[in-house]
Parts: sequence; C-alpha cells; structure tokens
Amino acid sequence: MFLLALLLLIVATAAIFYREYSRPLGSALFAGAWLAVGLISPVFWHPLALVLLAAPLVVLNVTSVRRKLISGPVHRKLAKVMPGMSSTEQQALEAGTTWWERDLFTGKPDWKKFSNIDLPELSEKEQAFLDNEVEELCAMLDEWEIHHKLKDLPEPVWQYMKDKGFFGLIIPEKYGGKEFKPYAQSRVMSKIASRSLTAAVSAMVPNSLGPGELLEYYGTEEQKQRWLPGLARGEEMPCFGLTGPEAGSDAGAIPDTGLVCKQTIDGEEVLGLKLNFSKRWITLAPVATVIGLAFKLEDPEGLLGDDPAREDITCALIPADTPGVEIGRRHHPGSPFQNGPITGKDVFVPIDAIIGGPEQAGQGWRMLMEALGAGRGVSLPALATASGEVGYRVTGQFTRIRRQFKVSVGEFEGVQEATAEIAGLAYTLEAYRHLVTKGLESGSPGVLTAMAKYHSTEMMRRVVNHGMDVGGGRAIQLGPRNFLALAYQSVPIAITVEGANIMTRSLMIFGQGAMRCHPYLYEELKSLQDEDAERGLDNFDQLFFSHAGYTISRTSRMLALGLSAGRLGEIPSDASSFSKPWYRMLNRYSAAFAVSADVALGVLGGSLKFRELLSGRLGDMHSQMVIASAILKYHDRLEGDEVADTHAEYALQRALSSAWEAFDDFIDNFPVPAIAKVLKRLAFPWGQPVKHPGDNLVRSLGGYIMEPNKVREDLSRYVYVTDDPEDSLGRVENTYNKLLDVEPAYKAFLKADGKEQLSGETLKERLEDAARQGMISQSDVQPILDYDVLRYDCLLTDAFDKHLEEVDMRERVV
Repeated sequence: MFLLALLLLIVATAAIFYREYSRPLGSALFAGAWLAVGLISPVFWHPLALVLLAAPLVVLNVTSVRRKLISGPVHRKLAKVMPGMSSTEQQALEAGTTWWERDLFTGKPDWKKFSNIDLPELSEKEQAFLDNEVEELCAMLDEWEIHHKLKDLPEPVWQYMKDKGFFGLIIPEKYGGKEFKPYAQSRVMSKIASRSLTAAVSAMVPNSLGPGELLEYYGTEEQKQRWLPGLARGEEMPCFGLTGPEAGSDAGAIPDTGLVCKQTIDGEEVLGLKLNFSKRWITLAPVATVIGLAFKLEDPEGLLGDDPAREDITCALIPADTPGVEIGRRHHPGSPFQNGPITGKDVFVPIDAIIGGPEQAGQGWRMLMEALGAGRGVSLPALATASGEVGYRVTGQFTRIRRQFKVSVGEFEGVQEATAEIAGLAYTLEAYRHLVTKGLESGSPGVLTAMAKYHSTEMMRRVVNHGMDVGGGRAIQLGPRNFLALAYQSVPIAITVEGANIMTRSLMIFGQGAMRCHPYLYEELKSLQDEDAERGLDNFDQLFFSHAGYTISRTSRMLALGLSAGRLGEIPSDASSFSKPWYRMLNRYSAAFAVSADVALGVLGGSLKFRELLSGRLGDMHSQMVIASAILKYHDRLEGDEVADTHAEYALQRALSSAWEAFDDFIDNFPVPAIAKVLKRLAFPWGQPVKHPGDNLVRSLGGYIMEPNKVREDLSRYVYVTDDPEDSLGRVENTYNKLLDVEPAYKAFLKADGKEQLSGETLKERLEDAARQGMISQSDVQPILDYDVLRYDCLLTDAFDKHLEEVDMRERVV
C-alpha cells in the first residue's frame, strides 16, 4: 500500500506543478495530497513523515528561511562565477521585442494567442504597386546584361526606381514615402529578386538597414525633415557603414572613432565629432550621397556630460561629400550591385549629425539591433523565398520537358528526392515569410528575425543546389539562357550579409533567445550584477524559486505530453483535422525544448555561452518549431486540397524531424550523459515521434512539382512570370505550356516510336505514320513538330565565340 500511496502522491505533485498553481496554493494542495494518501498508508501520518512534509513547505513559504538556506548561498556563488555583460551585449539583449517564438521557448504555447494571429494581406495601394510599378520594373531587367556586360543597373532602371519610389518603401507618407508594411516590402523584394538580384539588393538596402529606417525610429524631427523626403524621392542615395576589416559580428571590436571636440568654422566655434573610420563591404557606397556610420564615441573632456554610457557605439549621418571622406571605389562580390569601401580621415561634422541628436550618443548598438530586423526578417528572407518559388516553377517545368531513357527526368525517383525537397522548401519559405512579417508588424523581434535570416537563406542554398543538380550541364554553362547559375553564384551573398550564418546560428538564436524568451533568466542575471546587493538578493530570491517551479512544471508537462503522445495538451480551437495532430506534436517538442534549455543552463551555467555546438542545436530545435508553426498557420489559412496537404505534410515532417535531430544530437553530446539519457526518456518515452518524409510522400511531391496545381500557382503569384521565348525563364515557361497542350498525343507517339512501330527517317515522317495508324490525329502532327523545335531550343546551352564575348548559337534548331 505504501508504494501505491507514494505513486499517487507523485502523480498529485506532478499535477500541481503541471497546473502551475501559485506557491501558497500549491503548497496547500501538496499538504492535502500528503494527508490524503495517509488514508491508504498511515506511514505518511507518522511524526517523522509530517516533519518531512513541513520542512520543505516552511523553506518554500518563509522568506527569511528560504534566503538563509537556499537563495542566499546560491546568489553568492553564482555572482562570483557568472560572466559579466558588456554594455554592447546588454544593448543587444534589450533591443527589440519578443513574439510567438517566446511562447514556444517557454514550453507552454498559448494557442488562443496563436489563433488570433491573422496572416498579413496587401492593401489596395500595395497590391497596385506590385501589379504596376514592380511588374514594369521587372520587365525592364535583364540580369545577364547587368551581370556580364554593364556591371551595374542600366541608367533608365536607376531613374525609374527613383521616380517610382522604390527607395522609400518604409518612409512615412508625410515625408513622401510609401509607408508599406513589412509583408508588402517582402513581396516587392521577392518579385524583383525573381528577375535580378542586383536590382533587388539595390532596392533592399535603403529599405532595411540604412539611414531611412534609423531616422524613422530614432531621428529628430529636424533630421527627418532634412533627409527623409530626399531619400523617398531617390534624390539622396543612402548606405550604412558598419563592418570593417577587423570588425564584423563583433561590434565591440569596431576601431572607428568619433572624438567629441570643438572646431572653429567660419569664425564660429562648433561642437562636433572628428571621425576616423575605415569601412568595407558597404552596399550602395559607391553611389551613395549620404552615409550612415557606426563608430565608438570618445568624449575625454566630458563635453556631452559625465555619463560614461555615452562613450559607446554611436550612429551618425553625414553627407558623402564631407571633406575627408573617400568614397566611390567598388568591391566585386560576385553580383554587380554597388558595394565598396568607405574611409574617412579627420572628418569633422556637427554634433547634431548623431542620429537622434546628442541624447542618443552611445545608443548605436541598440539602434542597430532593432533596425537589423528589416534586413534579417524582410529583405534577405524575401530573396530566399523568391529563389524557392522560382526554383519550384522552373525546375518542375524543366524536369517534365527534359527526357532521358524515353521518360521525363522528373519521373526518376533519384530526381524526385531533390525536386520534392525543392517543393517542400518553397512552400515552407512562403509560409515562413507570412508569419515573420506579421511578427514585424508588432515590433522588432530580434530572435525571430535572426531565425528567419539563417534558416531562409539555408533553405535557399538547398533549393538552388538541388536545382543545379537536376539541371546538370544546362544549369552549369553560363549564358543568357541559363536560368539558375546567377542565383547559384549569389547564394553566398545572402548567406554572409547581416551576420554570417555560422555566427547567427551558433551565437544569436539560442544565446539571445535564452535571454529574451526565457521568463526568468535575464532578470536573474541582472539581479546577480545589481550594485545594490540587498536589492539584488531580494529580486534573485523571488526569481530563483519561480524559475525552479517553472522548471518542475515544464518537466511535469513534458512527461504528461510524452506519455499521452500529446493528447493532454491544448491545441487551437480552430485547428483543421489535418493540423490537430501536428499541434499536439508541437506541444511535445516545446515542453521538451524548455526543459532541455533549463537543464543546459543549470548544468553548464555561463559556460554554455561558449558551447556553441550545444547552443546551436538548441537554437535549431527552437527555430524548427517556429517554422512548423508557420507552416500550420499558412496551411489552415488556405483552401486545402490533397496537393496542399501533401506539401504541408512534407514540410512539417522535414521541420520536426530536423528538430528531433537537433534534440538527439544535443542529448548525445551533452557533457553529463546520465542526465541526458533520463531527459530523452522522459521527453519521448515512445521514441522518435516524427520521421523524415517517406518514399511515398517524396514520389507524390516529385510528381506534383511537374504539374499545374493550386500550390504551384499560388507560389507563382509572388514572382515575375514571363513566357517570352527569348528570356531565360520565359523560354522554359513557353516550352512547358506548349508541352501541356500536346502531351497526351506526344506520349502516345513516343510510346509507339519506342516500340519501333513507326516508319520514317525524320520526326515528321514518323509522326505522319502515327497519324495514319490512328495512334494520334492528323491535327496533332504540326503542334508536336512545333513543340519539338521549342523543346530542343530549350535544352541548348549558350555557345560563344572564342573570346567568350558574343553568343554564337548556330545549332539553334536541328
């Protein structure tokens, strides 16, 4: 009976923590459960047993006892060993907001909150801009000419983009801008990127990390009036100088300085900054008229006051023609968008050049962390999403047109393994774009946008690599016909900018995510570093025990969800029948992640900051849960059918099996194997819950990507589509459309021809013989001949003269 009573007490205790009752109520319920099980086994009523009951309840509920025995010693020990935070780190951690990623981090997602998230839509004004100005711009672009001949956008394109407001999408209307929402900005950038990365990047920079955004959020009204109208009209061209030869992701290493000093100008003493800087890899620098600049402010004479926080990273705005500034040279990043170095020697500017005025001195890193959200969450994912959607359309078309061994190459299972992933990733990228841009409408969620940048660009890398594999020689040989090579060549650009992906994954996603998304961790760390020791201990005492209760609660939840295969967890009330099991799965992953994160933090403490392999895996698990949420939200928003369900199922299996792999690798490499094994068994007692997409799913999706279907058409709405037979993409589009018209008769002919049932030396003779035998109709002969001309032309790669200058296509038709 004792064992039964003990089991019931354990279950009751787990239920109390699962329900997250307050400490007093939970203590009372626990005492009641203890006394109740005494009816089964009197041993729980023994005086010693009652002492065992009373002792922890006193410790938990009497503050003075709790502080003396537990929280005080723990506080003193941790205060000695926890690493300190630099002002730069603190600004980065406090910058921006959190959103849905916080719910998933904490192990108990609020599905009612998730149900209330409405994915973004375009306004009439935004839709009209896409349908008209963006469409017209895309028609003007020829990336081969831009890339290999002009090494720049044509002057009419530059002027069109300026005249039509492409550089002022984020600027408020009252200053002459478009004031588009993040989703609309993303849609614009995607459509342009589907035609030209050069044009997309040129439009992207003024609308992401640049003076426009910094001025909008932090500038003085005088600065806004001075600069924003010109930026909106394209009369001013901005760039932002952050990175340098020895400072990339490590902002604290910026060697560029701004010395606060006075200088006599036109007989008048002016308070200002003497700037010395050397910046590299700055997009639009060669054509910029105004430079945003990040530097370390120095004020040895205290001319701005005695606040030491002012002597930190600061952002200023200076005209490019300021004496001492050297600008105009170009780097060659592999795509000919304007990019180059900026240097400055003893450049003097008035103190009001600081963005936001002197009051914002030293606040530059916070500004940049918040402003980077547009680049990380909008612009770069937009480029990736365009690659996914173009890859879906053109690779699917090409694999149906290209035949080997008398069948379309897209029917080979080896090819389908690649094309299925292209289809699944294209679907995922679009779903992810919708959720992330919605998050950006409500603030600047730094963790969410870091996830978006890293995972979107990595998905783009896989899509383009698969496309190159499938395209083979047709994709390798450069020329105006090639529909993939320039995208392939540009992938490293998106991977590297706005924080290299290695650093984003290993340092930012979980490192910043733990501090911003965990309900207690950051406040605990601040309490440990509080200069007022008594106040710090008071705060730590409350936080520490709340944190302990949270960890036990999530462990109880993890075990309950694991044993019930997620059936005990809540899910959105509006979830579709397709989505319900996936929401249950997300509950399980979220609880397992929350406990894993706390176990890692508890065991490794501050050293986890340097265990990038472990933190990277935790970041991957967290990210894949966000991606799966995006897929479910996107799927349930659309009118579902078998094709949409297949895409979503593949995407979800890929995301959650990737999350499992991250968890499994974390467990296998955790430095205390015994703890890791127990954690894994409690979290997933029945083993791996989601496998990689199976062969049947791969075959289905590999077939769908070759066919006109609802998902294909939906994804195609976001990119520029042309059937111009002289365009690299239009040639494939035109050929594919013709194939759809003739394919039934064409397949009947190919079948008979393969069995050597037809006579004739030429294709025309064999087609006419097939018509005489009734295998096809006479009216099919000429359309098939016309198609075959297009098919052969579609498969040709460019040939040049011996100097690789002029295209020489003498075998256009055989």
